[in-house]
Parts: sequence; C-alpha cells; structure tokens
Amino acid sequence: MESPTVVAVCGSRRDGSYTRAALRHVLDAAEEAGARTELLDVREYDLPVFDPDEEEPPEAVELKRKIREADSVVLGSPVYHGSYSSAFRNVHDYCRFDEYEDTTVGLLATAGGGSYASTLDHMRITVRGVHGWVLPHQVGIRNASEKFEDGQFVDDDLEERTRKLGRQAVQYAGINPDVTGTGADEAAADD
Repeated sequence: MESPTVVAVCGSRRDGSYTRAALRHVLDAAEEAGARTELLDVREYDLPVFDPDEEEPPEAVELKRKIREADSVVLGSPVYHGSYSSAFRNVHDYCRFDEYEDTTVGLLATAGGGSYASTLDHMRITVRGVHGWVLPHQVGIRNASEKFEDGQFVDDDLEERTRKLGRQAVQYAGINPDVTGTGADEAAADD
C-alpha cells in the first residue's frame, strides 16, 4: 500500500485539550512513516446529538466520508466519568459498519487522574461492534496535565509510546486478516 491515509478523531471540545495534543504526536509519527494525515476535531463540526430518525447533517456526511476513506483511524477521547466523552460518543454514533469494517483502528485516552483503562475498554468494544480492527498497542495517559508543556510531552517514554501508535497505524493500515473461519476449522479438526 502506498501512502496510506491516517485520520485521528479528537473527542475533546476543550481548547487546551491533552487528547488533541497527543493525537498531533500520533499524526506526526504517522506522517514521518509515510502517511497522509488529518485531524478530525469535534469542535470543527456542527453535529447535533445523533438521532436515527433525522436526516444526517452535511457535517456528519463529510466526517463519515473521511473516516470511511481512511486506511487507519485513531480515536482519542478524554476520560469522563470512567468512560469516553459525549462528544466522542456522538461522532461514534453517526458511524456504522461502512465507516469501520475492516479498518485498522488505534485508541488513545487521556485522564486528568490515574484511570483510563475502562475508557479504552469501552472504545475497543464499540469499535469491534462495527467490525473495526483494533490495534493491540493503545495509549493511555494518566495525570495528563503533568505530561505536557505547551503541547509537547515532558515524558520521553510516553511520547515514544504515543508515536508508536502513529507508526503502527501506518504499518498495519493494509491489514486484511482472513476471518473466514477456514484456519480455525482446520485447527479444530487437528485437535
């Protein structure tokens, strides 16, 4: 695959968002690895709360197109009450199988405190529910306000983990595992 497209969805509306800062590092690494990149920031889209009975607004159609056409998608959300933000969830509600099926997806969560595991779990479960391929490598940032200064990491190890997510989004952008069951059936027959 030549020059894959990697988009990052920022599920934070806060001006000084650590999620947005971290996703920029992910996209920088993806670009250095040869990808075309774009940050999809929820603040730039006028999305009403998702209502399946209403016609989708043009902003939703455009956002979904960008996600659907990407080779890899990196989803980022701040931790709100042990899960993802409502802004992230609203974007995610607009998306369906058409946007995620067989797409490589990376996950990133930033916490003001120490816990981000349930947020990453919730994100992973919902992406798998629409048949996205979630990368095993994920990034959780604890005490985010202590990890950044002017949008830059102050923790080299954490920066490297974050950049690794961007590189893997490129490396596995073209993954197309065989899930037809053929291999599993053969293995079961050998038991």
